[in-house]
Amino acid sequence: MSKCYLLEIGVEELPARLVGDALEQLKSNTKDLMKEERICYENIKLYSTPRRLTLIIEGLEDIQQNLKEKVKGPTKRIAFDQDDNPTKALLGFMRGQGIDIASIYVEVFNEEEYVYADVVKEGKTIEHILSENMPNIIKSINFPKSMRWGGKNIKFARPIRWLISLLDDKVVPFDLEGIEASNITKGHRFLGSSSIEIYNVNEYMDKLRENYVIVDQEERKEIIKYGSERLAKEKGGNLLQDDNLLDEVTNIVEYPTPIIGKIKEEYLSLPVDVVVTPMKEHLRFFPVLDDKKRLLPYFITVRNGNEDFIEVVIKGNEKVLGARLEDAKFFFKDDIKKPLESYVMDLKNIVFQEKLGSLFDKTKRVQKLAYKIGGYLEVGEETEKNIERAGYLAKADLVTKMVSEFTELQGKIGMEYAKASDENEIVSLAIFEQYLPRFAGDELPTTTAGSVLSIADKIDTIAGLFAINIHPTGSQDPFGLRRQALGIINIILDKKLDLSINEIVETALYMYVDVNGLAFDYNKVKDEIMDFFIGRIRNMFMDIGIRYDIVDAVLGTNVDNIYDMKIRANKLNEWLKKEESSEILSAFNRVSNLAEKTTSSEVFRDLLTEDEIELYESFNNVEDKIRSSIEKKEYDKALDYLVTLKGPIDNFFNLVMVMVDDEKIRNNRLGLLKKIYDSMMQICDLSKIVNK
Repeated sequence: MSKCYLLEIGVEELPARLVGDALEQLKSNTKDLMKEERICYENIKLYSTPRRLTLIIEGLEDIQQNLKEKVKGPTKRIAFDQDDNPTKALLGFMRGQGIDIASIYVEVFNEEEYVYADVVKEGKTIEHILSENMPNIIKSINFPKSMRWGGKNIKFARPIRWLISLLDDKVVPFDLEGIEASNITKGHRFLGSSSIEIYNVNEYMDKLRENYVIVDQEERKEIIKYGSERLAKEKGGNLLQDDNLLDEVTNIVEYPTPIIGKIKEEYLSLPVDVVVTPMKEHLRFFPVLDDKKRLLPYFITVRNGNEDFIEVVIKGNEKVLGARLEDAKFFFKDDIKKPLESYVMDLKNIVFQEKLGSLFDKTKRVQKLAYKIGGYLEVGEETEKNIERAGYLAKADLVTKMVSEFTELQGKIGMEYAKASDENEIVSLAIFEQYLPRFAGDELPTTTAGSVLSIADKIDTIAGLFAINIHPTGSQDPFGLRRQALGIINIILDKKLDLSINEIVETALYMYVDVNGLAFDYNKVKDEIMDFFIGRIRNMFMDIGIRYDIVDAVLGTNVDNIYDMKIRANKLNEWLKKEESSEILSAFNRVSNLAEKTTSSEVFRDLLTEDEIELYESFNNVEDKIRSSIEKKEYDKALDYLVTLKGPIDNFFNLVMVMVDDEKIRNNRLGLLKKIYDSMMQICDLSKIVNK
C-alpha cells in the first residue's frame, strides 16, 4: 500500500536568493536516499515560502525491498574437516549470516573452492528509514553562508524553528539537535495561527491556506503576475517584465496581495534608470510603463498579507518610495551642476587596488589601452576620438553622489551625465557599455567604441591582478576575472573582431609598467594570462557544441585571434564530415611525429632522391593555393589541398628511410616534412583529431 510523506522545515525568513538551490538539494538528497535504501516512490514535490521548505513524497512503498545477496564464506578446505563435517569456521559463518547448512554451496574463485550462501535481508519499514535518515538529509543542505544558533551543532542559512515529519497520518519521529519532529506547523506570521496541527498529509496545503499561507510558490507567482498586470492595465499601462524580480518577490511573501501606488509626476522628469533602480533594486516594486515603454506615475508592490487596511499600506509604500526618489532627485540635480569631466580628478582619491593605484590611474591606463586597441582594429578617426574621450570619462560617475548612493547605476548614470554635459551620443553610450556584459547572458556592447572600451577595461583588470599574483582558484573568483575574460571573448566573437589576444595582453601589462611602474615577471605573467584565456576559450567552444578533439586541434596551433579560431573550428568540424578527411589523418600523424623533431624547413632539391621528388613537387604545386586559402580564411579549401598529398606522403614513407645516418640527407628529408607540417599548423593540428 503506497503512502505519502511530508517533511516541512520551518525557519526564520530565508533570503529569497537561497530558496531555489536549497529545494534542489533537498530533492537531490532525497532521491539519493530512496535509491540507496531501495525504496520505490511515484513522485517528489517541493514547495517553499520564506518560512518553510517543504518536501512531499507521493506513492511511497511502506517497506524497503528485500535484498538478496551472495555471501562468500571460508575456503572449502577450511570449512569442512576430513570427514566432511562443518568446522568451527563454517559454523561461525552460518551463525553470523543466520543460515543453516542447507543454504551452503561451493564455487571456485581464483582457482580455490569457497563456500557461498544466498542471503536474503528483510526490508526495513519506510517509517524506520525516514526516521533514521531525515536529520542527515536536512543537515546536508549547504548554503553560501550559514549560521549556528542556540548552541546547536548544526549550520543552516537561518535558524530552524519547527519540523513536520508525517507519513500519511502518523508522525515519523526524529530529533534534530533538540528540535523534535511533529505534526505541528505555523501559519502566516501575523494573520495565521502559531500552532496548526496537521492530522494527515492531504490536508497540509488547505490548512495552511486557511492560515494565510499559500505553500505552492508557482501559485503565488501567478497571483503576483496576473494581479499586478490587472492593476497596471486599469491605469492604462503595462507591468515592466522582470522574471528575476518576480521570482524574488514570490520568495519573500507567503500570502501575496498586489497593490498599486502613485508616484509624483515631478519624478518622471528624471532619467528612467534613476527612478526604476530605487524601485526595483531597493524596494522590490514593479514599475508601470505605457505602450511606448515610458514610465507612468504608478508602481506595483506586493503585500505579504490580505487586503485589510490596504490604503494604509499603499500610503506607507508611497511615502517610502517618495523619500528614495526625493534623494535621487537631489543627487541628480546636484551632480549635474558641473560637467562629468570635472569629476575625473576626484578619481585620484579612490583606490582601485592597493598595488595597482587609484581609479584615476586605471582611467589613464584604460584610455591609452582603448586607444591602442582602436588602432589595432584600424577604426576611423572619428571613432578613435570617441574611444579616447569615452575612456577618459569612463569612471567619472563613480565619484558622483548618485552612484555613491545607488551603486547599481554605475555606467548608466555616467551615460546620462555625459549627455547632460553635451558629450556626443557615441561617447555617452560607450560609458555605459564599458560594463557589458555584466553577467552570463547579458546584453553586449552595440557600438565599436563601447566594445573597445569594454575590452580595455576588462583586460586592464585581468592583467593588473595577475601581475600582483591574484588569480581565480577553484570556485573562488572574488574579482570576477572569469566573467571578465568571457566578456572579452563574447565581444570579440559577437563583433567578429580581428584582434590579437597576445597583443592586447602585452599592451595591458606594459601599461602597468608605463603608468604605475609596477615590477613583475613579465613573461611568466603573460603566459599565465594566456593559459587563463585558453581555458575559457576551450570551455566556451565545447559549450557551443564543438567536439573536444577539434577544440584541441585548433588550440594546439596559434592561439591569438579568437574569432579566427572559431572560424577554423567550424570549418574543421564541417570538413571532418567528408569521407576523404579520415584518410589523411593517419598520414599527417606520421608527418607530425617526425616534423616535430626538427626546427628547419629548408629543403635542397639536389639532395632529394627520385622517391622523394613526388612529394616535394606535389607540395610545391599546392603550397601557394594553401597559403592563399588560409589568407581568405577558406580553411576547408586549404584542407582539401592538403588531402591531395595523401598518396605522395604514403609513397614517401613506404619508399624512403627518413632517419638515416647521413645528417645532410636526414635533415633534408625532415625539412620536407616540416614544410608540410607548418602549412597544416596554420589551420589546426590534425594529429589531435580522433580518427573514428
